Amino acid sequence: MTTAEHRAPVGPRIYNLFPTLLGPVPNWHQRLPAIAEMGFDWIFLNPVHLPGVSGSLYSIKDPSRLNPKLRPQHQGQRRQSDDALLRDFCAAARKAGIRVMLDLVINHSAKDSVLVDTHPEWFARDADGHVRSPFVRDLDNPDQITVWEDLAELDYSERPAREAMLRYWEDLIGGYLDLGFGGFRCDAAYKLPGSVWRRLIATARKRDPAASFFAETLGAPEEAVEQLRGAGFDFLFNSSKWWDFRAGWLLEQYQRFRDLAPSIAFPESHDTERLAAESGGSVQESRFRYLFAAVFSAGVMLPIGYEFGFRRPLHVVETTPEDWEQGLAESPFDISAYIARVNAMKAATPVLCEEGPQERVTDPNAPLVGLLRRSTQGPQRSLALINPDPHHTHNHGVQQLSDTLGCAPVDIREITPAIDTDAETPPESLANRNDIQVPPRSLRVFIKR
Repeated sequence: MTTAEHRAPVGPRIYNLFPTLLGPVPNWHQRLPAIAEMGFDWIFLNPVHLPGVSGSLYSIKDPSRLNPKLRPQHQGQRRQSDDALLRDFCAAARKAGIRVMLDLVINHSAKDSVLVDTHPEWFARDADGHVRSPFVRDLDNPDQITVWEDLAELDYSERPAREAMLRYWEDLIGGYLDLGFGGFRCDAAYKLPGSVWRRLIATARKRDPAASFFAETLGAPEEAVEQLRGAGFDFLFNSSKWWDFRAGWLLEQYQRFRDLAPSIAFPESHDTERLAAESGGSVQESRFRYLFAAVFSAGVMLPIGYEFGFRRPLHVVETTPEDWEQGLAESPFDISAYIARVNAMKAATPVLCEEGPQERVTDPNAPLVGLLRRSTQGPQRSLALINPDPHHTHNHGVQQLSDTLGCAPVDIREITPAIDTDAETPPESLANRNDIQVPPRSLRVFIKR
């Protein structure tokens, strides 16, 4: 199967298992039943390999050795090789109906990486000949530059040394596939030329035609994302978390890149503050933002602990299993059952699992935000009515809803997941109603029957 023929599973539902929050790999197995019960079909693992002196998960010293913090620590735990630990977890996840993606960090390494010693010619250099650290400019303030001093930037310019470097990554990715990983979240994918990704992805799919690649491009200049077009990525992550439900930039971004690759939305990530901390532990806000992420994009991702309202952010150096225990002890709620219903709704609704055309059908200043999505595979449409107002309920006319979906009120079906797990009742017919109500910080989702 060629890259052009490859088709990734549609509408991934991703659970981000932050490895050091649970500790040694055998501990991860204990979360698998809950992850499966919530309806996730992917697990995303942040870097699991040996970090450099800074201790950051994203500062990798040796991509072939497991982080010691993830090896069994107790005498009673069975000792296995690094590969066996990861292979067993991927197999257990697959048995639960879940594929595992690994964070693929190949735009840089740790400054003290084994690769700096063995292949110094692979790295970018400054004017003095020293290994260069990667940096990023703030898009809103180009004079503000962040430099990651613990990292060494790899040089992907066309030169003789690049061929050996690409063969090294091809072999490494192939080894990860052999362990059972089904895909890769490609860190700062926009920093590599699209031609490099095209080769790496094509080579991986010769080994495993189902291998999936997810591009992380958040905060990148649009031209840096554009150059990834045609590289073979299955999905990219979008910026919907930061939308104020008014500005036009998010839908413009959605439209511009949806034919490059379908996108994945999330209510928080390992790089952001915890939503429960921002909202003061509001269960309503956590439900609202997850449902919005699920209905906005083809894919959705949730980081571990979100379901319990964890407030302490995930940290690439400091997070430990004690944070997991503390988070559970301080948990203000458990919305696992609600997340399961949202994921079930998404999985059962094809228009919500593809990146079809999407437009706002309400005035930008209207109290409700109406987002209409159309399928490119069939006639199905969905309409999400979003109320971003934290204090007031707002109404929407049934006839207006009917006109937007292109059917009679009797043919409209509401698929909004119920909040109450004990009182699931059939949705009320809209045939004899003039208006529907959308409560504060909530949304309702409708499709044509």
